Amino acid sequence: MVGALIGSGLGGAALAEVYHLREASDGVVGTAFYVESDKEGTLLDIARVNGFGHDDMRQANPGVDMWVPRDGDNVLIPNRFVLPDAPREGIVLNLAEKRLYYYPPGEPTTVHSFPISIGREGHNTPVGSYHILSKTKDPTWRPPGWIREQRAAEGRPIPEVVPPGPDNPLGSYALRLSDPSYLIHGTNRPWGLGMEVSAGCIRMYPEDIAYLFPLVAVDAPVTIVEQPYKLGWLGDELYLEVHTKEGEAVRAPSEIVPAQIADAPGVFIDWGAVERTRDENAGLPQLVGGRDASANWHHLDMIF
Repeated sequence: MVGALIGSGLGGAALAEVYHLREASDGVVGTAFYVESDKEGTLLDIARVNGFGHDDMRQANPGVDMWVPRDGDNVLIPNRFVLPDAPREGIVLNLAEKRLYYYPPGEPTTVHSFPISIGREGHNTPVGSYHILSKTKDPTWRPPGWIREQRAAEGRPIPEVVPPGPDNPLGSYALRLSDPSYLIHGTNRPWGLGMEVSAGCIRMYPEDIAYLFPLVAVDAPVTIVEQPYKLGWLGDELYLEVHTKEGEAVRAPSEIVPAQIADAPGVFIDWGAVERTRDENAGLPQLVGGRDASANWHHLDMIF
């Protein structure tokens, strides 16, 4: 990983994260770490400077007040990820974790990762396979009729066309998907990042979309998945990462780790660790199994 700003997180926007896999077959990247909170800032300040969103920080830090953390609170930055089970090419979005992954062409051991906002209930971002249809710098927003009607009813009327500028909710860059109703774009309201708040489009921090925009080519593939349980290997160690919603029915451990993994020769599963990781729902990979020398695969990663 390069480019992380480590500290209390109040000095500005994060540099982009670039992660490098040890081996192309591995499925876990990054290293989690702690920072100390500052009474002058919120967890959202810390989130943005370290490349995370609202729900990332809430999930990883259930004992820390999101808006008024105490001075010197230990804040976990969940900077470790199991990669989604999807083709590692172009853009991959996992709605369950509200995160975008970008795999540069010709670099099988490199991945970029960014927090996103997605569609709220009733305006859900769709899963499926798409591609980038077009790229626009300084986009013009033409709000659909239902949004204009809703805003008018709320006493906040908006015009039929919103030109580029600080009042444009698309921000300064937009990537249109092959389903042209949906965009990956910036935002003029970055503090809602990492939540289900959009009308279906995918929002990014302004600095993140500015970084991603020149890297992504027209026609690049875009895969959108919904994977609340992610399993990945790091060498001979098996990790589980969980992102379930409040009130969502949980899966049995045997459903989380499929038989083709659990019953494979030489694979050992700690079913108690699977259950604990599921119940903690911390959004951080936890070690739940391994190959061959099972007695040796418990180590310091478990402290998170």
